[in-house]
Amino acid sequence: MVDLKSQYENIKTEIDKAVIDVISSSAFINGPEVKNFEKNLKQYLKVNNVIPCASGTDSLQIAIMALGLKPGDQIITSSFTFVSAVEVIKLLGLTPVLVDIDPDTFNISPKTIEKAIRSKTKAIIPVHIFGQCADMEKIMNIAKKYNLFVIEDACQSISADFIFKDGTRKKSGTIGDIGCVSFFPSKNLGAYGDGGAIFTNNDQLAEKMKIITNHGMHTRYYYDTIGVNSRLDSIQAAILKIKLKYLDNYTKARNNAADYYDKALANNPKIKIPFRASYSTHAFHQYTITLSNDIDHFKLQEYLKAKKIPSMIYYSVPLHLQKAYSNLKYKKGDLPVTEKICNSVISLPIHTELNNEQLKYITTSVLEFIRNN
Repeated sequence: MVDLKSQYENIKTEIDKAVIDVISSSAFINGPEVKNFEKNLKQYLKVNNVIPCASGTDSLQIAIMALGLKPGDQIITSSFTFVSAVEVIKLLGLTPVLVDIDPDTFNISPKTIEKAIRSKTKAIIPVHIFGQCADMEKIMNIAKKYNLFVIEDACQSISADFIFKDGTRKKSGTIGDIGCVSFFPSKNLGAYGDGGAIFTNNDQLAEKMKIITNHGMHTRYYYDTIGVNSRLDSIQAAILKIKLKYLDNYTKARNNAADYYDKALANNPKIKIPFRASYSTHAFHQYTITLSNDIDHFKLQEYLKAKKIPSMIYYSVPLHLQKAYSNLKYKKGDLPVTEKICNSVISLPIHTELNNEQLKYITTSVLEFIRNN
């Protein structure tokens, strides 16, 4: 799904030097490379504060911890996503409220958010799924109306722009109170290990999150709050600083691949290509097609595997129907759009190193399967 080796080979000289420089300096934890990357990411995102941390999951946990919520408080989020947000909500003694998605973008639906708000609702976590922003203008209006926090899960959408009705643009993750991102190797901006970051324009929240990431310490050995140990190590920061320079080029390459897929697949009545919202650019972390009801996405996946073409089905069992979260008391049919999408989507390879020959082979194979089934 992602050709990290070829991507590395194109920037090998820069990466190798950056890693060796960190090793030579022996500044492995909170070294200057962490500060340099933090500064560069702030400039790229045009945000006041960036707090590096150890993973995307940590970024979500730290963000929620900074809000000072109480056990039983509710956070609204999507059921069509990776488990991280719901996982940390439960770990912190809070209650996840899972709502349905928009059938076109697969992002959390503002209408379902507003219907789910109750007296204990304190925050919304929109997930910018597959690289396209949720409808943040509507979500922020809802949050303002009900005095709710907004934490953006931008783990799949770094580099995407949200476009407001007045033409103003902001990077994904910089619109809500807090934004969270993952640097897992397969992400659009991926490290060569784990990593994450949190960003905010709220200086008070930023200070709280900095303290939380460092065991609750502002001054060494003086613990002001309950914290965690979550740091981006210097080697990963050095690698990310190099790759950040190429992020816009990487996004362009992904969009070029998506354009090829669009042209090849758009006219087939049994395939719905990804929807492109007018209010968001697309980082294409995934290229996800929706199949008609008579096409089995698992069988297509098996067919592609036999042709040595990787594919992924995200997310075959939505979070509200997962065993681990059965105590939330959701049942089949509660989120019909989410459940329908889970049974009909498949993601094709999309990354920075795809060439037209590979794209032709992939699309030809997909169309062959559709034609024969």
